[in-house]
Amino acid sequence: MSFLPPDFEPPLLETERFRLRSLTVHDVVKDYDAVMTSREHLWELFGEAWGWPPADLTLEEDLIDLGWHQKEFQRRSTFAYAVMNLDETRLLGCVYVDPPTKRGYDAEVTWWVRSSELASGLDDDLGETVRTWIANAWPFSEVAYPGRDITWSEYKGAP
Repeated sequence: MSFLPPDFEPPLLETERFRLRSLTVHDVVKDYDAVMTSREHLWELFGEAWGWPPADLTLEEDLIDLGWHQKEFQRRSTFAYAVMNLDETRLLGCVYVDPPTKRGYDAEVTWWVRSSELASGLDDDLGETVRTWIANAWPFSEVAYPGRDITWSEYKGAP
């Protein structure tokens, strides 16, 4: 069941710096490289909440994860976006638009960028772009940004 109106089409997004599109199994090699080369950074962002990514994540396990994300996108239950460079040769990160797990919100949005892109300011650029995109292109009024606006422990402790 979708947390969106039946006629809503999940939008794509392209800027001068990156493109957001559905994350699919075809991205597995690029995703695995981004995840494993950024594992420590990702664990700092999500480890406490998601237990991800494990140190021993395999390419096959990542493929299974991506298949799950792809199917959820097709079913409109959650939306995992690949953040790609414009020529699609490199996965720069991911954005997740999910149904809320806490009262008072109508969506939960998270993102990450590969650690090699942190010094370039991509995390801030992506965050600003995603917040504007969510506000303007999605039908949400109260969006939670756990790990960004509220710590994971505070968010998990909320009703």
